Amino acid sequence: MITPASFLYTEEGPVATITLNRPDRLNALTFEVYAELRELFHALANHDAVKVAIITGEGRGFCSGGDVDSIIGRLVEQDTTELLAFTRMTGAVIANMRALPKPIIAAINGITAGAGAVIALAADFRIAVPSATMAFLFTRVGLAGADMGAAYLLPRVVGLARATELLMLGDPIPADEALRVGLVNKVVAGDALMDEARALAQRLATGPGFALGMTKRLLNQELDLDFTAAIEAEAQGQAICMQTPAFREAYEAFRARRRDRTGS
Repeated sequence: MITPASFLYTEEGPVATITLNRPDRLNALTFEVYAELRELFHALANHDAVKVAIITGEGRGFCSGGDVDSIIGRLVEQDTTELLAFTRMTGAVIANMRALPKPIIAAINGITAGAGAVIALAADFRIAVPSATMAFLFTRVGLAGADMGAAYLLPRVVGLARATELLMLGDPIPADEALRVGLVNKVVAGDALMDEARALAQRLATGPGFALGMTKRLLNQELDLDFTAAIEAEAQGQAICMQTPAFREAYEAFRARRRDRTGS
């Protein structure tokens, strides 16, 4: 495991918490934050002690996207090769989040914009406070709304028409509307956000980790499969799960409960 220097990282039992901690900049991302997030999500795949990850922000923002001074100011001076290296690095953050065979919960504590909105989108669960907003701001700074996988993931979450609106116009979507369209799973009071996130994380952490990982893998894989291929992928995935100790343990637990009820 790496020890990040550009944001906070803690482990409490099977739950890892990533806290973006540049509150004076609404947790804007730097080159270093991007690189360390990319490496951390990759490393967590083989870190067996952690079963679930939470990502959140410090202060009144989850993440306002790329830092104007430390990133955008430098990008305008770079050539095509350097720019492509940067955009591939940012995309790798999202790719590693989706490839991680463990659930990720985004605890959205406030303003969430640009790359920050895509990071929240790439999580498996999103819990927001009532004051939170999400905005995909790329077109506002002369960039394509399709960035870091947003044009792939967002239509699959909210539908093509709403995704087109959000990516082309860059308007913020408030928490209540995000809940209505399925962009977030739950809206909770601000002082309850981390308790809700940790409770969900503990529930997931005590669940069948291999089965949850397989579920995430198949959700990713089946986005691009036809129905026949999806059925086959699920058949293979279930056959693998049926060979795990968790499957047998669930069966034995069921039999024990039935014996207790019937006495036989």
